[in-house]
Amino acid sequence: MRDDRLEKLADVLVNYSTEVTEGDIVAISAEDCALPFIQAVARAAVKKGALVEYYVDVPEVDAEVLKHGSREQYARPNIRFGACAASDVWISAWGSRNTKMMQSIPSERLKERRLANRENRKKYSDRMGSGELRWCGTQFPTEADAQNAGMSLEEYEDFVYRAGFLYEADPVAKWKEMEKKQEKWARYLDGKKELHILSKDTDLYVNVAGRKWINCCGHENFPDGEIFTSPVEDGIYGTITFSYPAIINGHEFEEVRLTVENGRITHAACKNPEDQERLLSYIDTDEGSRYFGEVAIGTNYGIQKHTKNILFDEKIGGSIHMAIGEGFQEAGGKNTSAIHWDMINDMTQMGKIYADGELFYENGQFLTEVLPGEERMMR
Repeated sequence: MRDDRLEKLADVLVNYSTEVTEGDIVAISAEDCALPFIQAVARAAVKKGALVEYYVDVPEVDAEVLKHGSREQYARPNIRFGACAASDVWISAWGSRNTKMMQSIPSERLKERRLANRENRKKYSDRMGSGELRWCGTQFPTEADAQNAGMSLEEYEDFVYRAGFLYEADPVAKWKEMEKKQEKWARYLDGKKELHILSKDTDLYVNVAGRKWINCCGHENFPDGEIFTSPVEDGIYGTITFSYPAIINGHEFEEVRLTVENGRITHAACKNPEDQERLLSYIDTDEGSRYFGEVAIGTNYGIQKHTKNILFDEKIGGSIHMAIGEGFQEAGGKNTSAIHWDMINDMTQMGKIYADGELFYENGQFLTEVLPGEERMMR
């Protein structure tokens, strides 16, 4: 039996997020537990006259190769990633049967797998940055992801679909409304040279001179709700402590604290000393992973619960996030890396952001009084 919410999601992804047209090569990817998602998106894409390709990940197979294979066997590029990055449109879904599948894999093996996929990631980054690749990633609700979020599957499905406005009669109209509200802040930050970010155990200066702020409203992530840029690579200094757990490959690192000089991470620590070695294995993926590829402000105030899922958590209204590693060409980013790892900080208590010395964001809220009069009226 088809889920009407999933069909509505597929329709929005195809017709709004990626604007599929006749003749587009559309790659659809997800894990094997998300086959209903692949089918729903394929139906919507075929209606548009697209040429559909689909790629199914089987995590158990990847884990088997990584655990027991030789270096020759596991340190190979991900052919699915490469094929999807070469398409006109790539629509993907996260959603796992087991969110801890890779937790016991040795750090060095995971690192070598990331490095082996570097060229595919560069192809993806280059083509997305130039506009050749239209990409959107979303969430397919599973029992494992629901459990990870501390919800029943029914509760999690409701959370996922509500975050995308899919219970609305016209979800696209809601996303366009969000786009309009966020655009004034993207315009405000364009042309600014430096951010000063203050919060609990955080005092960080971020050079954003010459970089473009991107308004995210459902075209590359779904659900969405953030404005972001790629900072000047050698223009960050100070310290930042991320209040939410930093999560990657099923590993959770609490209270990650980074010290930065001339853009480069010079010291990294987390709450649990036993996690320190593994944390450094990610930060030391390559030279680019010691630098930042993104600084962003979460703007989706409909998302307030931390669910251990970066798709939703980085959008939490009243938060900021920064990512180590790969930057965004569309924002002017130049940093290259085999990793892009987002880490999130709550700004609702003691949080302030200054742009060129002007306070424009405090305790998780934008201060509209700093905007020109005409834009202040755009509520």
